[in-house]
Amino acid sequence: MRFWVTAAAMASASPAAFAVDYLSADQAAQLIFPEADHWDSSTLALDAAQLQALDAAGAKGRSARWELRTARKAGALLGWVLLDNVVGKYELISYAVGLDREGAIRGVEILSYRESHGSEIRLPAWRKQFVGKNASAPLRVGSDIANISGATLSCSHVTDGIRRIVQAVDVARRAQPAWAR
Repeated sequence: MRFWVTAAAMASASPAAFAVDYLSADQAAQLIFPEADHWDSSTLALDAAQLQALDAAGAKGRSARWELRTARKAGALLGWVLLDNVVGKYELISYAVGLDREGAIRGVEILSYRESHGSEIRLPAWRKQFVGKNASAPLRVGSDIANISGATLSCSHVTDGIRRIVQAVDVARRAQPAWAR
């Protein structure tokens, strides 16, 4: 009888039972910019006009704020790491995107994955597809980003989130905020 109760409890467990935290935000930032010797934390916040520009760029803003870390070496700007979350199929996927000072993607790291399937997006080969792409790249699964069978929603949603971040930084940099200098 005890076996059946345990089996029933396990069968009814939510997909969140598969949650794995891989990296902290600081660890991801260090992986993306290992040469950085100083980090500033701030927030990228878009105003209404910038959100409209983001929408016009095809990256519908679902948030106007992102946690931002600015990487520097000997006082010189290297780039930024932005943190975000998207919903996979049911649960949140937390990730970090590193951009160089020209706005090109330097790296993508998966911080936490909570879904029961699709964690293959953590594979270096899939994440490496983003490196070097900027706001002019389509950043679309099936176009310039390959899909992973069994991880279609994770691939699509993370790619959409990365496109949104790249476009948001591109739009925000035009206003010459302090974090962009």
